[in-house]
Amino acid sequence: MSWILSNLKKYCFLGLLVGFGELMPVVVEARYLVEIEAIDTLKPLLNEHLNIVRYQDRTDINEDQFKFLIATLPDQIKQLVSTEGYFSPKINVQTSLDGDKKQVHITVNEGKRVKVSGVYLNLEGEVEQEKPPRIDRVRQYWRLPVGQPFRQADWDDAKNRVLLSLQRKRYLAAKIDASEAQIDPVNSEAELGVDYDSGPVFKLGALRIKGLQRYPALIVEHMNPLQVGEEYDEERLLELQRQVQSVPYFSNVQVSVVNDPLQAKAAPVEVKVTEYPAQRFQGGVGFASDAGTRVEGHYSNLNMFKRAWVLGGDIKLEQRRQFEQIELAMPPGSTGFINSGHVSYDRTTLEGVDLRSMRLGLQRARSLEKYKLAYALDYYSDDLDKKDDAQLPPESFISPGRHRALVPNFTWSRRDVDNPVFPRKGNIISVQGGFGLQSVLSDETFLRFYSRIRHYHSITRRDLVVLRGEAGGVLSRREDTHVPASLLFRAGGTDSVRGYSYQSIGNKQNGTVYPVKYLLTGGTEYQHWLSADWGGAVFYDVGLATNRWQDKTLYHGVGTGVRWRSPVGPVNVDLAYALKDRKFRPHISLGVAF
Repeated sequence: MSWILSNLKKYCFLGLLVGFGELMPVVVEARYLVEIEAIDTLKPLLNEHLNIVRYQDRTDINEDQFKFLIATLPDQIKQLVSTEGYFSPKINVQTSLDGDKKQVHITVNEGKRVKVSGVYLNLEGEVEQEKPPRIDRVRQYWRLPVGQPFRQADWDDAKNRVLLSLQRKRYLAAKIDASEAQIDPVNSEAELGVDYDSGPVFKLGALRIKGLQRYPALIVEHMNPLQVGEEYDEERLLELQRQVQSVPYFSNVQVSVVNDPLQAKAAPVEVKVTEYPAQRFQGGVGFASDAGTRVEGHYSNLNMFKRAWVLGGDIKLEQRRQFEQIELAMPPGSTGFINSGHVSYDRTTLEGVDLRSMRLGLQRARSLEKYKLAYALDYYSDDLDKKDDAQLPPESFISPGRHRALVPNFTWSRRDVDNPVFPRKGNIISVQGGFGLQSVLSDETFLRFYSRIRHYHSITRRDLVVLRGEAGGVLSRREDTHVPASLLFRAGGTDSVRGYSYQSIGNKQNGTVYPVKYLLTGGTEYQHWLSADWGGAVFYDVGLATNRWQDKTLYHGVGTGVRWRSPVGPVNVDLAYALKDRKFRPHISLGVAF
């Protein structure tokens, strides 16, 4: 292919010639027209890159320049079509006059396409010491196999894919020593050969942290999952990046390893951070079908006491809910756990119930790449009243008035999905457990559990199935109890059983829906995506919320909706039909569950 490269000088000269035309006195010629006759795969390529096409709208091309364009046209066409695997084209160029305007007609008969007849990959360097030899694993990244048409773009991509497979794990300094494509135009065959030099195995050294001004380096070090001496792996660096990004101090985190073969035995890991200001305020407005119009604000001070303690305050005002919270958190400890304390007030007025919940608690939590673990001790003080003089049903599990509980609580969650914002494969699981003892700041002895799961299964590139389920229960010694209502359950709404209003499924009496002991819901949804950003969905939801399993009533909902991958996350707009109520109800949501 050396003849292709040699022609580049000729076309560079052409550019200079056309440029000089603007400096020399020229005879201005009329514009000319170009027609190209070629197969569909070549015609766009020729129209985009042929000089004679690019200059056809210029009025300053003189006769000598036009003749030069025509004379060099066959060589330029051969160079372009060879990148698509056609090395023996037949080219015919004709010029004519249509009145005062020149016409150029180009006919390209591409000939037989060259196909790959052999591929020879060779690995050198420390990779040769691997057992079993890595060559078989490397070949799976090769994307230009025997029998496939030769294209320059595919040839470059195939070489780089194998190179990247070496560089991503262990061999950061891997390179291509030599590559050659031997083209046989007579037999329409191409033999490809590439020699790779892996270089040394890289092992990780100490962190080098850059960009810190107000926050201590210990924050980054305590969130570091890497071990000094472990082998280089690009995915592990990304894990470090995500771990550091998960704490609230940094707006941007970049992680890299010093690519120096002389330091391969202990390559420094560079972490460049951009800090957030010490104090921030964020606000927003929105709407959700469950709770109505929303106004919210968040204040944070990331450097309380000049020791990187985080003070956060949240307020959320919705039509049917008002929520305020203050939290104080320490920076992460040596094991990555974050200790925090919080106090919150939450009032909801839904389905005839006015529930005011005060919560005070301590928490110790750690977030890893896929897992989150939290231990908490929360004190609940709930005040439940009947709204609009609603009558309390005699079989209600919860009675109006104030109820309290001190609850040791445990939460475990796993997020194992291919994309955290727009998942198509994997699942999200959360499990909670807690208890209260009547003798310890609680009105009742009870045991509580709650779990959720959402599973994503990609059928095709455009088709996706989403399965969802949740279950919860409160076990106590007697039928009527004084467990705080915020620890009990109601169902219905956007992320529960669609077709029914938010928390409208429970112990319903005289228009009032009281919380109950047991919850069980599930749903299945099929999505078909018409483009990268827009799709449609059909779904079926079912669930119950009851005090006694023998008195259970199942609620079913079906519907259809629109899906949009917006810049801020997934937006779902649904129209659901409640089979029990025989009513249609819209549902709007933004974001992924959990």
